Amino acid sequence: MYISFFDPDFWQEIWSSLKKNKIRTFLTAFGVFWGIFMLVIMAGAGKALNNGVSEGFKNFASNSAFIWANKTGEPYKGFKRGRIWNIRNSDIAYLRDNVPEIEYLAPRLQGWRESKGDNVVRGIRSGSFAINGDYPEYRKIDPFTMVYGRFINEIDIINRRKVCIIGERVYDVLFQPKENPIGKVIRVNGVYFTVVGVFIPDTKINFGSDKKETIFMPFTTLQQTFNYGDVVHFFSFTAKNGIPVSDIEPKVIKMLKERNSIAPNDSEGVGHVNVEAQFKQMSYLFIGIAVLTWIVGLGTLLAGVIGVSNIMLIIVKERTHEIGIQRALGATPRKIITQIITESVFLTTLSGYLGLLLGILVLQGAGKVIEMSKEAGNSDMILSDPSISLSTGIIALIILIVFGAIAGMLPASRAVRMKAIDALRDE
Repeated sequence: MYISFFDPDFWQEIWSSLKKNKIRTFLTAFGVFWGIFMLVIMAGAGKALNNGVSEGFKNFASNSAFIWANKTGEPYKGFKRGRIWNIRNSDIAYLRDNVPEIEYLAPRLQGWRESKGDNVVRGIRSGSFAINGDYPEYRKIDPFTMVYGRFINEIDIINRRKVCIIGERVYDVLFQPKENPIGKVIRVNGVYFTVVGVFIPDTKINFGSDKKETIFMPFTTLQQTFNYGDVVHFFSFTAKNGIPVSDIEPKVIKMLKERNSIAPNDSEGVGHVNVEAQFKQMSYLFIGIAVLTWIVGLGTLLAGVIGVSNIMLIIVKERTHEIGIQRALGATPRKIITQIITESVFLTTLSGYLGLLLGILVLQGAGKVIEMSKEAGNSDMILSDPSISLSTGIIALIILIVFGAIAGMLPASRAVRMKAIDALRDE
């Protein structure tokens, strides 16, 4: 007997079968609906987290590392364990001259002593802000967008100019809205500095202070003006193209240990962060989140599909007499199987499609809320653009169809094993 999927009677028969027990059909379909809905929501949330983190780090130099001085963890050359040491200007110069694989090397001085209380004043306005001394190269590692003016340059470093660049939050506190701050003077811990730039950070990575609430001045100026001698609090560096920073980092640490009498096997004396390794760990984390999302989502979906299979078994049992009549009238096993599997696929696909559609609508709504939050000034929002790709949606629908077919296989095989005469006797 030929089966036409375009035959209205064929679909009417399926629909009549499913609506005989509406509550049972609804609850079974809801399991599939909820499974695909949760899969979409979790996949979209994972993508939003990935997007948010990636946006926060997207312009940061990934092939970079940060190094600072710690208390020593081992006694060495007559020095006791726990010795406090400092990186010096001479160490930076030595690394520049002896590590050719380094592309950018940027020492930093953090003015902790100058960052207490209302340390910055302009007229009747004042605030408490972090103070950093930097080289121009630091912007190559952790970039900024200049809203006004410029960043620190080499002439500032050489001449130890009393100039500064301020973050957007500093600008909001010390200046009127839309006031041009270039050339204006502010007092930092009793010393006057000329503002030459206002910046907005391009990344959300912060080392020690929020960049929006930070004042940057030339490294040499901070050293001399506030009596830091030749101390360097930490430095960052990047590797040249084609060279992993992981290959350079051990070499740099070894040189620092040799120059500062730190035991070669001392794992505590030199603090360091390999940004390249951190980025890799982050990428692995998001891969793990994606895999976990699919495992949990498919598990929930599978539970719903098992419910569909169970209801189809019940439907087959309830229609035993009807199937017997169909067999007696010449219906082939193929027709019986096709009808039952089609019912299963129809139920799973329809409920799954509705779950997919609702999940996408929820993600779109969440995306608009996140966007409005950012426009309102919440730049620290870690989520961004919760969505799923077209390929994810297509894969989800294919899985639904396949699972629906699998759910109908057991009931269908049971139906065709019935003998027509036995089915007709069933009441």
